Amino acid sequence: MSLVLGAIADDFTGATDLANNLVRAGMRTVQVLGVPGERALPADVDAVVVALKSRSCPVDEAIADSLAALDWLKAMGAKQIFFKYCSTFDSTDAGNIGPVADALLDRLKAMQTVMVPAFPATGRTVYQGHLFVGDRLLNDSGMQDHPLNPMTDADLVRVLGRQTPHRVGAVSHAVISEGAGTVRERLERLHDEDVRHVICDTLDDTDLDVLAEACVDHELVTGGSGLGLALPAQYRRKGWLKVQEDAARLSRAEGHQLVLSGSCSRATLGQVAHFLERHSGLALDPLALAASDTAIESALDFVRDHYAQHPDKPVLIYASAAPESIKVAQQKLGVAKAGAVVEAAMARLAVTLVKEGVGRLLVAGGETSGAVVSALALSELRIGPQIDPGVPWTQAQVNGRTLSLALKSGNFGGVDIFSRAFPSLDEAGLEDQTS
Repeated sequence: MSLVLGAIADDFTGATDLANNLVRAGMRTVQVLGVPGERALPADVDAVVVALKSRSCPVDEAIADSLAALDWLKAMGAKQIFFKYCSTFDSTDAGNIGPVADALLDRLKAMQTVMVPAFPATGRTVYQGHLFVGDRLLNDSGMQDHPLNPMTDADLVRVLGRQTPHRVGAVSHAVISEGAGTVRERLERLHDEDVRHVICDTLDDTDLDVLAEACVDHELVTGGSGLGLALPAQYRRKGWLKVQEDAARLSRAEGHQLVLSGSCSRATLGQVAHFLERHSGLALDPLALAASDTAIESALDFVRDHYAQHPDKPVLIYASAAPESIKVAQQKLGVAKAGAVVEAAMARLAVTLVKEGVGRLLVAGGETSGAVVSALALSELRIGPQIDPGVPWTQAQVNGRTLSLALKSGNFGGVDIFSRAFPSLDEAGLEDQTS
C-alpha cells in the first residue's frame, strides 16, 4: 500500500495530536519534525504528519514552510493532504490559517477546502459557525488571554474572512444531519458561488463521520485532529487502507521522569497545581531567566537533587503562570523575548537532563514542545498509546537511547494528566527493547 495521508501541522503538539488520532483509527503513522528533505519513509507507513512551527511565525515564513512540506508529501505519493491547525483556531487577523490554506490550494490547483476545527472529545465544537470550548464561546474560554494569539471572536466565518481575500462560507448542522450526500451538494453550490473556504458545524463524532465521507475525495482538507479519527474509515472503504493491528506499540520505557511546562492555558495551570499537590516542582521566572544563567543552573540542581533522593518519582519544572504575571514579564521584556527566554530555558533543561538519564519526558505547550524537540535534534517520532484525547506517548532515538516523549497542547488533558501519564506508560504492556 502506498502513502495515503500527508498532513502538515502548524505546531509540534498539534502534529502529535493528529498523529495520535490516526494511530487510534488504525493508520501506521510517523511524525517527522520539519521537512525531511531526501530521507525516505518506512515502506509500511500509511500516514505522515510533518510538524512545523508555523502557527505564530511571520506569514511568509509559514507559507514557505507549508509549501515545502506539501511538495515533499506529494513527492512521497500522498493521496490526500491535511492542513492541521489548533481546535481553538488560534491565529491573528493576519493569519496564518487563511494565508497557508490559500497557498496550499493554489499549489494543488484546487478550488475549495473544508475547515473542520472541531474535536468533540476535547469539548471543541462548532455550531452556526461559532466555536465553543466546552459550554463557552471561544472568546470566553480563556483563549482571549492567549499570550501570542488571543482569540476574541468566536465567529469563525468572520475570523477567517479577515485572513483571506477569498469568500468564506459555512455548512450548518442542519445540512450535516441530512448526511454526506447533502453536504456534498451544499459544497458544490458554495463552489459555484466562488466560496473557497467552508466552515463546518460539528457537534459530535457522527458529524465528523459525515464530513469525512463528504470530503474524502478532496485534494486538501483542513482542521483540527478530530477529523483524523474519521478519515481512516473512509480510506478503508475506498480500498486505500488495510486494517492495522498494534499500530500504537512502543518499546519499554526507561529512565527518569520529567515534566516541562511552558503553557499558560487554564487547563495547564490546573494540571500544574494538581501535580504540585502530590509531587515536587520548581517555577521559572522569565525575568530571572533573562537576567542570567543562574535560574537555569538552579533548576538543574533542583532536578538532580530530586532524582538523587527520589529516582523513581517525576518532577516538574514550569514557567506556567496566570495571565497577569505573564503580562508583567511581557511589558518588561517584550512579548517575543518573554516567550523566547522560556523556550530557550526549557530546551536547555531538556537537552541536559536527557543526557543525564531522563528517559520519560512530558512537555506542555506547543511553543515549548517545538523548542524542546528542536533542541534535542529529533527528526522522527513513532506514535504510541494515548494518555488523554490528543496526547499520546511517542518514542524517538536520542544519543543511542530510546526517549519516551509526550507533547501536550496547552489546552488538552485532564487535570491529573501530569501525575497519570507516567504510570500509564509503564502499564501499557509495551514490548521489551531486546525482543
